[in-house]
Amino acid sequence: MSTCASASLDSAEPLAGTAATALTWLLIEQSGPWGANALTDSHLDPDVGRALEAATERTGVRVALIRRPGRHADCHDASPRRMFLAHTAPGRSWIRTTTVTNPRAARGLDFAALSAGEHGGLWEPYTGEPLVLVCTNGKRDRCCALLGRPLAAELAAGGVGAWEVTHIGGHRFSPTLFVLPYGYAYGRASAPLVKGAVESARDGRIALDHCRGRSAWGRPAQAADLAVRRLIWEDRADALDVVRTDAVRPEALPADHRALHSRTPAGAFPTWAVIIAHTDGRTWRVIIQERTDGAPAPASCGAPLGPPARMAVGSITAIAGATRARATASCS
Repeated sequence: MSTCASASLDSAEPLAGTAATALTWLLIEQSGPWGANALTDSHLDPDVGRALEAATERTGVRVALIRRPGRHADCHDASPRRMFLAHTAPGRSWIRTTTVTNPRAARGLDFAALSAGEHGGLWEPYTGEPLVLVCTNGKRDRCCALLGRPLAAELAAGGVGAWEVTHIGGHRFSPTLFVLPYGYAYGRASAPLVKGAVESARDGRIALDHCRGRSAWGRPAQAADLAVRRLIWEDRADALDVVRTDAVRPEALPADHRALHSRTPAGAFPTWAVIIAHTDGRTWRVIIQERTDGAPAPASCGAPLGPPARMAVGSITAIAGATRARATASCS
């Protein structure tokens, strides 16, 4: 059976720079079945779901439903459920948690403050194992159910405190997941890879293998962060930060990049200059291009074929505090 995940794997679609964007996550435990839009199509009160969607729009906060792996009875109840808030910005990551019988109170949260990393002592600090969120919502895409649910079950059986989550983007990279508090996403994951990522997160580090990017940043910055990490072999989660991301006009690029643009039939590739800073003072300028010249593939199961957008590293240049050497990566 051909799926979006198999097509993506067969075409060797890159993972870097594909994570969903969220500075802060609000996670609400909700058992039972989930529809394609789980916030309004589940046993969560749809009025609450719609209110949360409206309240978090353009705030940098992303809301998702979670549940423990396993069978889920199709019944309504008022049993206690967990809620988590997780902020993912480098150097300021945290997780807060509470237990409620009705998540309606979440509508009154100050989402602007939470997006800025200000929890104001809300709820209790979470001191448990890193949170692992495996996308399993088959109503969004069958790959999430076919590949995500077995992984979540295997992790739970192996002692990893994984949660199933409704939607984190990137169906074609299933099984896909996030690890909090740092907010790095992974794709085409296996149980050993996830266990390694959890062990790394316990130590304030990340696993670079199969990494999609950090949710605190947009796609160009995610790709730039991972490119610098691989260049200098840096796995400490908070060692790097994004200083700024600027769109770049083709005429402002070096000659070799302008030549690549001139060969693009539909015009120039969108391009960004991302400034990445290390806590030791080193800084890099990373050129990222959004390329759409790969083999056509579906973005999700049943979607029409189209060229997937991918973040390609054009160059990495040390600009301060390091040997002024230029490392140029392939744009292929």
